[in-house]
Amino acid sequence: MPALHSVAPKPEGSSPESMAAAAAPTVAQPCLHTNTQSFLQRSLYPIVLKFEDVVYKIEGKGKSSSSSSKGKTILNGLTGMVSPGEILAMLGPSGSGKTTLLTAVGGRLHGKLSGKITYNGQPYSGSIKRQTGFVAQDDVLHPHLTVQETLMFTALLRLPQSLSREEVSDHVESVITELGLSKCRCSMIGGALFRGISGGEKKRVSIGQEMLINPSLLLLDEPTSGLDSTTAMKILTTVKQLATGGRTVVTTIHQPSSRLYHMFDKVILLSEGCPIYYGSAPNALQYFSSIGFSTPLTVNPADLMLDLANGIRPDSNSAMEQGNSTEQERRGVRETLLSAYEKNISTTLKTELCSLDNGQNYSYTTDASRKSKGKGDQWCTSWWHQFKILLLRGLRERRYDAFNKLRIFQVISVAFLAGLLWWHTPPSHVADRVGMLSFFAVFWGFYPLYNAVFTFPQERRMLIKERSSGMYKLSSYFLAKTMGDLPLELALPTAFTFILYWMGGLKADPLTFTLSLLIV
Repeated sequence: MPALHSVAPKPEGSSPESMAAAAAPTVAQPCLHTNTQSFLQRSLYPIVLKFEDVVYKIEGKGKSSSSSSKGKTILNGLTGMVSPGEILAMLGPSGSGKTTLLTAVGGRLHGKLSGKITYNGQPYSGSIKRQTGFVAQDDVLHPHLTVQETLMFTALLRLPQSLSREEVSDHVESVITELGLSKCRCSMIGGALFRGISGGEKKRVSIGQEMLINPSLLLLDEPTSGLDSTTAMKILTTVKQLATGGRTVVTTIHQPSSRLYHMFDKVILLSEGCPIYYGSAPNALQYFSSIGFSTPLTVNPADLMLDLANGIRPDSNSAMEQGNSTEQERRGVRETLLSAYEKNISTTLKTELCSLDNGQNYSYTTDASRKSKGKGDQWCTSWWHQFKILLLRGLRERRYDAFNKLRIFQVISVAFLAGLLWWHTPPSHVADRVGMLSFFAVFWGFYPLYNAVFTFPQERRMLIKERSSGMYKLSSYFLAKTMGDLPLELALPTAFTFILYWMGGLKADPLTFTLSLLIV
């Protein structure tokens, strides 16, 4: 099928820089379903991501006032740029700030964040949010939904309500086909209690959820973690194809293989929150050789860079030498790398970014972020539409979980045990009847409470993920969740009351029984 060639329209409020990006040579995009071609072309426009002198600090939690006032610097002076069609990989040891930087450029980081982060020369706004796809490291998915149901419900919540159900369905089918999920489309996602699709397929489903909005900026947090080399290669190949379609892609990755590394266009290497390299991925080894960190061996560039980020020189061949290197030696290696970065990369990079700026500086501050959330930060679906979709999704998800045999057996068995304990209690035994009614009230006072306490924390991660993507309002979620749980919350108390009321020998009057049921 031939590829589509189109120049995306200029969004409202774009700077001359974004106009230049839109006027760039046309970008080939994989051809999707005919009914959705116009929608896909209309939504995709190039985004040039730039971040300059990004610093992020957190408050210290020490007991002393000095440590509390000093805090801790997580990111320290990070600068870079990613253009459409490029993949920027963020490398570094665990705790170096990769995920924090990715969250910052995705507009999801709050706190003491300073510096300048722009998208086509503009600060973060609601329109940029709707053009950004964020794939978290952990695949937060509903375990009892199938792949097709997961993507369909996401599409109904995130795509414009003006699209018909057939157009949305065709769009979901095109994403399933493009990501190679056709074989498992009717398989459940799976969870901790039962097996579902594989880890690589879950990761592709997570990517597919973001691809449904056809994002211009795609952010991925360690998409290959926990996957074997072949599956990781398939995931990165898919990401590379998405970048080739004119998208700006930024990903964090912990320890890529040599094959994966050579799929990146640019690399930024972090060490304790500080940059020690930024530039072309193929030129990284040449740069480190030029500053005295060369190795005669043929090594994976990512392995060498991670060793340097940890302060280990490439000539420390044996594991014994690497383990015996002192903290002072490692600190010396890091200082050498930092000074080389300031001398060879930082100044040139900032000059290049300044030359691309068009005289308009937008500082990424909390005030600017608030001002940007005006007209552009509107919901693409109505409250009623969100409520209907969330209610339907909740019923589909809980069809296997809500009326499970364990909960039904638990309630019915307690009702029968209580009925046997207070079997046909005569009216003269007031204390026994008071005890039965007290048990009745206490059980149904705390049993639903425990269910709510354990239910909402389990969905907290899902709620945070979907709310940060602007999928729905909190009120529509809460009401849909309450209405979805209502059938179960009514059926079990009714069965419990029916059993205990008659076994306990309470007043055999339909009106009295109905009033008791309404009270429960």
